[in-house]
Amino acid sequence: MSDVKGDSTFDGFPPEFDDLGRAVSVPARVRRVVSLVPSLTEAVAATRREVLVGATDWCSHPADLDVTRVRGTKNPDLAVITSLRPDIVLANFEENRDVDLEALRGAGVPVWTTAIRTVDEALTSLERMLTLACRLPRPDWLEEAARAWAAPAPTLRRRAVIPVWRRPWMVVGRDTFTGDVLERLGIDNVFASHPERYPKIPLADIMAARPELAVLPDEPYRFTADDGPESFPGVDAALVSGRHLTWYGPSMADARRVLAEQLGFGGSGRRGRRSTEE
Repeated sequence: MSDVKGDSTFDGFPPEFDDLGRAVSVPARVRRVVSLVPSLTEAVAATRREVLVGATDWCSHPADLDVTRVRGTKNPDLAVITSLRPDIVLANFEENRDVDLEALRGAGVPVWTTAIRTVDEALTSLERMLTLACRLPRPDWLEEAARAWAAPAPTLRRRAVIPVWRRPWMVVGRDTFTGDVLERLGIDNVFASHPERYPKIPLADIMAARPELAVLPDEPYRFTADDGPESFPGVDAALVSGRHLTWYGPSMADARRVLAEQLGFGGSGRRGRRSTEE
């Protein structure tokens, strides 16, 4: 018996290995892809849209994507997904539930799971997903994203809290793609050493961490000028694009520029402190 982690049969195709080291049977040519993650949907659509046959209700980019919808990331319609006869289903270790992915594998559906916590991991994972799991060429937008993020992080830094929800307040903690994106933009997450990746933190404790800046994305919670900044008196607030901050895909090519502008890095009056590593 094989000791390969993953499916017990591979339909005659040599297995590829996803980000979790699970063996996945991928046909020589992939014609039907179902994506359970909005950013992965956009990545495939920007590379070869015609292979996508299914996506979640939350997959909003591209806006005119016309495929079968399979409910949400946490409650996908497994029967609909199976009926689409996908060559591969794309998932993420954080966005999707193991119980759903195991059910799909049990039904004989190949599932490719990504694991992304940093910009570098995103660039590597996306290339592997597209070239190995989807049998597509490496796209130009991925090269553009790699060039955009190759520049060193600024030496002028700011301490920030990054809420992702309120009622209750939840913030970005340790080991997240979002945290790494901001670190590369000169933002030090005040909860980067928290044992949880997205901890619930009372507002009083957030303020006690003495952030200089509150970075407020428009997703998953839609912070606005009237909903969010008022909770952080005496702290600068920056409303930013959640897609550019949290999505790993084609948006990465523009994310550095877009976020830098939204964070106010282009102005001469930016306040901050010099890195101790300078």
